[in-house]
Amino acid sequence: MPKTNHSVNIGVAIVEDDVPAREILAGWIRGADGFRCVGEFDDAETALARLPEEKPSVVLFDINLPGMNGIECVRRLKPRLPDTQFLMVTVYEDANHIFNALSAGASGYLLKQMKRNELLDALKDVHAGGSPMSSQIARKVVQSFRRADTGVAGETVELSPREREVLELLARGYLYKEIAEMLKISVLTVNTYIRRIYEKLHVRSRAQAVAKYANLPMGSSH
Repeated sequence: MPKTNHSVNIGVAIVEDDVPAREILAGWIRGADGFRCVGEFDDAETALARLPEEKPSVVLFDINLPGMNGIECVRRLKPRLPDTQFLMVTVYEDANHIFNALSAGASGYLLKQMKRNELLDALKDVHAGGSPMSSQIARKVVQSFRRADTGVAGETVELSPREREVLELLARGYLYKEIAEMLKISVLTVNTYIRRIYEKLHVRSRAQAVAKYANLPMGSSH
């Protein structure tokens, strides 16, 4: 049956060494309208060699892989696949893993206990420019923002209250359009805020901004 014009067509690759987990993810993707499973890999080294040829829209990455881990693989792949979105799917909930993954170039972070519809929604979201995170992960990101606000040492970045608000919503995974609606401003204004945030943090992506902001003391605390 031909797809309608409204259907997405998202090519997804999976890097996961746990065979049952990989088969479940691949089955969910193959069984969903608008998605294609374009590759399955059980280690980072093979993914590193093959993914630049496949050029998938999204790659689902486990962190704990034999040999090179998933975060390091994403770090190496992102410069070679700038248009590909990397989504971590893992059991790790600690802040170090989360922010290391985001700093490496991942656009989202999901926990493995997610349901099928949560995965498919996350794939559509990240493909549309979002930054999907499991609710527990988003909460940790926001908590890190709070801790960063009270920092007293190290580099200080001056963000306006509205810029912090925009960045916090970005970290929670909202799209630009949704942020504009929530803050009652135009999408153009959201883009302007985000450009200023990137300039102040010296970053080039949403994920880098989230990771850097969460690890910096903010404001004018002394």
